[in-house]
Amino acid sequence: MDQQAGSSLGLKDLNITDNSLTIDEFELMKVIGTGSYGKVFLSKKVDNGNIYAIKTLKKKHLIKKNQVEHTIAERSILENVKHPFIIELAYAFQTKSKLYFVLEFCPGGELFFHLSRIGCFDEKITKFYCTQIILAIYHLHQNFIIYRDLKPENVLIDKDGYAKLTDFGLSKENIKSNTDAKTLCGTPEYLAPEIVERKGHGLAVDWWSVGCIIYEMLTGQPPFILSNGNKDELFENIRKCALKLPDNISPQCRDLLAKIFVADPNQRLGGGPEDGLEIMRHPWFAGVDWDMILNKQIKPPFKPRLQSQTDVRYIDEVFTKQGVGESPESMADSLKGGMWEGFTYDGKRGFL
Repeated sequence: MDQQAGSSLGLKDLNITDNSLTIDEFELMKVIGTGSYGKVFLSKKVDNGNIYAIKTLKKKHLIKKNQVEHTIAERSILENVKHPFIIELAYAFQTKSKLYFVLEFCPGGELFFHLSRIGCFDEKITKFYCTQIILAIYHLHQNFIIYRDLKPENVLIDKDGYAKLTDFGLSKENIKSNTDAKTLCGTPEYLAPEIVERKGHGLAVDWWSVGCIIYEMLTGQPPFILSNGNKDELFENIRKCALKLPDNISPQCRDLLAKIFVADPNQRLGGGPEDGLEIMRHPWFAGVDWDMILNKQIKPPFKPRLQSQTDVRYIDEVFTKQGVGESPESMADSLKGGMWEGFTYDGKRGFL
């Protein structure tokens, strides 16, 4: 994508000042995540000692993989959406080759980290985390945002033991029906049938993913598995909802999953005009005080036991044993007039 094409994405013609942050204002302490477009670093802001997770993205990779629009959407969503169970953006800045998201650090690590070590959760623990995921997704939907990337790796545990959604790189704004989005994107095992069919999809795909993550928390594996790299077989199983529900789960949970794993998004629980309220009212959630969950007044099943603000014991060593190895460009760059114009952000002051 060239700069002219990037400018057509509707970015504001902003009067960007020169006092934006640079990477030199942070001490990069540990690698805590990696992805196809960059790394995530545990970082300390030098002037005040505040701890953050800094997500770095390489511009050339984003352009090559046609991810510019997705990244701009992620930046917009992180700025505008504030919720107890959604990761918070503190700052955003850029250099000529990289973008930087400065995010709150969740020291409890990924839900995937805990699930992979325990094997599976019981229904009580599964339900606890699911309530926060549902409230976060419902809030996104109320703002016409589709998430599209729900999986245990994208659910973080904060210092209080509550869940937060992270990574909005596949999210899309202005989704108001079950057919508004067209792009085939997401992790194959978690795709809803309508995404696989490429006939347009909408908010209901997130409720399909909620079913997937409930199933995975209870069993230790996703409901639909990519076997021997055979995506055709995987997608056919998803289209047909070819799934055997576990025998050892409660009748209420079986009923919930059966009503979520429905191929037609308009017939799926949560796929109607009431969206997530349909899910919240299901008998499996009987007795849940959603307001107490929202206000973090329920004791979590697990709370991180931390020796310091920078304790990474709940982050997989596959990340933390990597060398920081960052040779950052110190020069901040607003690139006024280009495809990344308006990316720079300070949570206290808004756009810079």
